[in-house]
Amino acid sequence: MWIRQCRPWGEELSDVRIEGESIAEIRSAERAGPEGEESANDPVSEQGDVEGRGRLLLPAFADVHVHLDSTRLGLPFRPHTGAPGVWAMMLNDRAHWREAEIGLVERVAHTLELEIARGTTRVRSFAQVDTDAGLERLEAVLAARESHRARCEVQVIAFPQAGLLREDGSARVLEDALRAGADVVGGIDPCTLDRDPVAHLDIVFGLAEQYGVPVDIHLHEPGDLGRFSADLILERTVALGMQGQVLISHGYGLWDGTEGQTRALVERMADADVATATIAPGGQQRLPLELMAEHGVRVGLGQDGQRDYWSPYGNADMLDRTWQLAFTHGFRRDDLVEHALSVATSGGASIMDRTLPRVSSVGDRLGLAVGDRADLLLLAGETPTAAVMDRLPDRTVLHRGRVVADQLEVV
Repeated sequence: MWIRQCRPWGEELSDVRIEGESIAEIRSAERAGPEGEESANDPVSEQGDVEGRGRLLLPAFADVHVHLDSTRLGLPFRPHTGAPGVWAMMLNDRAHWREAEIGLVERVAHTLELEIARGTTRVRSFAQVDTDAGLERLEAVLAARESHRARCEVQVIAFPQAGLLREDGSARVLEDALRAGADVVGGIDPCTLDRDPVAHLDIVFGLAEQYGVPVDIHLHEPGDLGRFSADLILERTVALGMQGQVLISHGYGLWDGTEGQTRALVERMADADVATATIAPGGQQRLPLELMAEHGVRVGLGQDGQRDYWSPYGNADMLDRTWQLAFTHGFRRDDLVEHALSVATSGGASIMDRTLPRVSSVGDRLGLAVGDRADLLLLAGETPTAAVMDRLPDRTVLHRGRVVADQLEVV
């Protein structure tokens, strides 16, 4: 199959040949047919080729931090009722998530479908497991993964949102989730939530060793306390030989220290190959993205909750979240805005598959080389930067060499 008349990463007009699931050839376009000659409702020509129509060709998005199990996308808007703080927000979610107008399985599958339609073919989703939900929320995410297995790759993180020490039985439910099919073991705020970082990390890393799975720890803790927790996570990663298998999500408070503290932490993360995922939050603290790229720290982007009981934000569109990443970091130059696109695509992909090359400089534009898996996005835009700014709906999505969505609808 050929993708005709496309511009890989905004460069020259090219034809791209797909064999099986991979890119087999990229060559200068042989013909310049009239733009828009194929119907927007039919992305594939009579010959079986995909019509690029001069659009950009990018790697598909990888959403590596999303809570599909708490989504309310597609449901009536409800006022935000959460109180400040992780524990209070968790209790608010616990009080309401069963009250939604349709069942959890249906709304999780619907949100995953929206993500695919907008250009995401790799997803790392949390599923809350605790003494209240048991495995119900995990099972809904696993069901959505099965429903869309031909359209998207999904990794599921068993996530102890309520901590592991505050409620009897929490650690047992977390282990049950790994037995039930979760791919990653989660943790959260070892100091501020469970107030016993050693015991909390003993459980998380102990289960990771026992079941041979990676680790993903939410870290909302501020300043020096957050850096203390990060130090403990880094120490365990190296001691257990888990380099490349640990990720710190959020890390809001890690980057408000001195320049020396920031550089030292980035260097330690690089040495331990500990990745991070951001949701591009507002506020003063921003990831040192350029420094992280320079040191080869794997960084991915995610959407967090999707108009749920934690927040009214979220729309299942990683292109919007890429704009947010660029905006919150003050990026204006084209190379920096394109770097935000690299984080949202190749950066996240290298987290989900550690065999993939990581983004190792601001100028890296990965994911479109011969031999790469054909998880691709055709996107309208004059340049990659213009595409981030305009966020147009003219998109065609390929997963493993097959068209899975077009014009914001799955096919």
